[in-house]
Amino acid sequence: MNDASIFLKAILNSMTEQIAVLDFEGNIVFVNQSWIDFSLNNDAKPIEWESVNYLKICEHAAQHGDTGASKALKGILKIIHKEEESFYLEYPCHSPTQKRWFMMRVTPLLSFEQSYVVIAHHNITERKIAENAILNLSKVDGLTKLPNYRAFSQFLSHEWRRAMRTHTPLTMAMIDIDYFKYINDTYGHLKGDEYLRKIAHMLQRTIHRPSDLCARYGGEEFVIILGDTPLEKALGMMQTCLEKTIALRLPNPKSPIMPILTLSIGVVSVYPKPDMNEKAFIQKADELLYLAKKQGRNQLAYEL
Repeated sequence: MNDASIFLKAILNSMTEQIAVLDFEGNIVFVNQSWIDFSLNNDAKPIEWESVNYLKICEHAAQHGDTGASKALKGILKIIHKEEESFYLEYPCHSPTQKRWFMMRVTPLLSFEQSYVVIAHHNITERKIAENAILNLSKVDGLTKLPNYRAFSQFLSHEWRRAMRTHTPLTMAMIDIDYFKYINDTYGHLKGDEYLRKIAHMLQRTIHRPSDLCARYGGEEFVIILGDTPLEKALGMMQTCLEKTIALRLPNPKSPIMPILTLSIGVVSVYPKPDMNEKAFIQKADELLYLAKKQGRNQLAYEL
């Protein structure tokens, strides 16, 4: 190896990106030190990388359900077949202790009339964490720290499709604070905000399964989605919310029901089908909430 080759290899080994060079059969002909270190730091046994076929690794992973590997395989093959000039793929690669994301960049290389493919993996974890933080902020209600209407809409859409696929019940509870206007009129909006935060905290502590969501719907209204939950079980959970609200003993002296804060709740449960839609589901929950208020408030309204 001449001085120029040694110098070039030293440069490649100093880079933090994990770099590998493949021939057009997919065989690895070179890896830099970062590639080797990453492999060893992720519990892989020492490998003579220059005897490995990278395409077969991707193909094996794709056959076992790794969608990232499937995309990578297709992208590399497009470079080999000269269908694309470059290929990029962002993908998660989480360890048991850390969430990580990487970007794969694949480009062709012509050296001494021999064609190769250069693969570089770049750690983009800091960028993805920042992006996710911004995205999460856009889905959180600033006052109550509950998911907001946008997050609720996305969650409902996901759970609706899942319930339709698994033939399981999906339940929604629409919740309104009774005579909340009297709180603002009596104590001012700062006290009203305090009450909203306390009710939000109570609801979140009561409804906390992974398949559930408690969100601020708007104003003094909250909404709860209960995945794989039949009506009878949901009614028990909502009755608990009514009782816990009374137990908070938050003063509302002008309320004609009782001199403390109370809730009205409309509950609807369905087995989603192709001829049904989410909009009608929400509307039914809203109608039942209106019924609970019409019947005297501080109660549940539902349909069997």
